[in-house]
Amino acid sequence: MRRNTRLLTVGVLSTTFVLAGCGDDSGSNKSSSPTSSSAATSSAAKPLTVSPDKVTPMTAIKVDEKNPKAPKLTLATKPFQANQTTARVVKKGSGAAVKATDIAYVNYLAVNGTNGKELLSTYGKDDVAVVLNDKSQFPGFVKALTGKPVGTVMDVAIPPADGFGAQGSQQLGITANDTLIFRMTITGASAVLDKPAGTTVAPKKELPAVAVSDGNQSKKPATITMPKSGGKVATAPKSLVSQDLITGKGRKVVEGQTVKVRYTGVVWGTGKVFDSSAKNGGAPADFPLQTASATNPQGMIPGFVKGLVGKPVGSRVLLVLPPAEGYGAQGQPAAGIKGTDTLVFVVDILAAL
Repeated sequence: MRRNTRLLTVGVLSTTFVLAGCGDDSGSNKSSSPTSSSAATSSAAKPLTVSPDKVTPMTAIKVDEKNPKAPKLTLATKPFQANQTTARVVKKGSGAAVKATDIAYVNYLAVNGTNGKELLSTYGKDDVAVVLNDKSQFPGFVKALTGKPVGTVMDVAIPPADGFGAQGSQQLGITANDTLIFRMTITGASAVLDKPAGTTVAPKKELPAVAVSDGNQSKKPATITMPKSGGKVATAPKSLVSQDLITGKGRKVVEGQTVKVRYTGVVWGTGKVFDSSAKNGGAPADFPLQTASATNPQGMIPGFVKGLVGKPVGSRVLLVLPPAEGYGAQGQPAAGIKGTDTLVFVVDILAAL
């Protein structure tokens, strides 16, 4: 949950993965209606196409791997030009083949093929999620990654038509004529789940009981029943509770990552649903695991981040958030949440982005 009143609308951009969309320079994956200015730009600039005899061989790509956390890519020929996405496998992986519907996880080093300038590198950092069936994804990424086994190391040349297209990227200094060159390592791959998958965990009597229709929170909110003590609703915990109901088998999510989830949120005591995936069309929501702050107003309430970090994809997690871990003393009046309310969430982690 975010701290602001727009509880569900989340627009998250990966600062390292600015190359992952064919949209504008902001990196936004959102589509927009074409304007006269954008149409003029598209008609005035066409991605470069070169004759076959001008296509640069992949052997012109040289990578110094003495420091695996900071490889260096140089080009023996400049400008390096390609007419189609081309991948040269340096080391074939031994893992499962990446499917066209998967999320591929990669580390990469990107270079402008025209001048050899390094653009971005994620080596030595967290790997990056590439959602292959996202329509805003680089066609070149999809072509290069699909079918490759996890663990593969490869060099990839992506021509303008399969990258930023005619508009290029002013932010990165890429024009409609620039081929993009990558050294890329596939570190993992996973499907986007529709519901949790893993090992069921025995519920604890002192915590709310949870029932989910058809095992999926897309059509109906989870039913969350408060525990009783002496015939009355038990007193809410004073500290954060993060309890697996199903422990998934996927990769563990990390702080700063975006997670794709379905969820239900209620107020302790009344059990009133104040927000849920089912009430918002049933589609999974993408939430950044970053705590809201003055400099990050689009972040999440603290307990939501703390309670999900480290959980494997495929998990269903019961979160109990006392006020300090939720919306604080100010509450969230627009959602009917008072400053003294403890919140209960049931969260299904379907993917890590």
